[in-house]
Amino acid sequence: MASLKELKGRINSVKSTQKITKAKQMVAAAKLRKAQASAEAARPYAERLAGVMASLASRVAGQDNAPRLLAGTGADQRHLLVVANSDKGLAGAFNSNIVRAALAKARQLEAEGKAVEFYLIGRKGRPVIRRAYPDRIGAQFDTTDVREPGFAEAERIADELVAMYEAGRFDIAHLFYSRFKSALVQEPTRQQIIPVPAPEQAPGNTGAVVEYEPSEEAILEDLLPRYLRTQLFGALLENMASEQGASMTAMDNATRNAGDLIQKLTIQYNRSRQAAITTELIEIIAGAEAL
Repeated sequence: MASLKELKGRINSVKSTQKITKAKQMVAAAKLRKAQASAEAARPYAERLAGVMASLASRVAGQDNAPRLLAGTGADQRHLLVVANSDKGLAGAFNSNIVRAALAKARQLEAEGKAVEFYLIGRKGRPVIRRAYPDRIGAQFDTTDVREPGFAEAERIADELVAMYEAGRFDIAHLFYSRFKSALVQEPTRQQIIPVPAPEQAPGNTGAVVEYEPSEEAILEDLLPRYLRTQLFGALLENMASEQGASMTAMDNATRNAGDLIQKLTIQYNRSRQAAITTELIEIIAGAEAL
């Protein structure tokens, strides 16, 4: 049985931990409001850009002169899995859920006889993927020196992916990130980003004849890289909001668990202290009666 001094030390230690988790929870809650607002503000632009791109892509899809980012390489043997994680921990299962979805897709592709390679964004997902696929890490993008990844980082990632695609490193690229639903719900999401998937019919298409100047192909040559950057930027914003929501929830649970543990240790301390006092009283009474 632990001594009174040991119990007192454990109580003080858990109280210190509780202060840290409470502070982390409050910081995450403050950051969540900003990150959520940024993610929600970016969605309408991304959806509208996707609609414009779909309208153009539906007119040139299948043609010989279609841009390579839209038409693809004509093969689907080599797959690049772009896994977007954070650089910080204490966020519950946020990073592990994204990594788990990416590894599941990698195993599925390998079972189909496909070649798999990884492009890693952020530090937290790297150790697990390195252990599973030590020789499949094609490239890494470090965001440790960036306070909050923004459009500049999304543009750099997009340019690197396009360069790898044009160099023939892969045929299809999949993006894995966490889509923000609420502070309690973050949904791991997979999205094909290269080649850009073109829907059969653009949303809201009324069948009206639309003429473009310059040609659809020329517009798409400029629009497709911009669309790719926008998709990556939106994924980074969704990840930031999801990370703060997961962190706030995890720290709230940790604070509650610390409070429960403090209560249990306090009860144990009081019982041990009462038992010690009772033993001392018995010894005093026994000594007095012996005299």
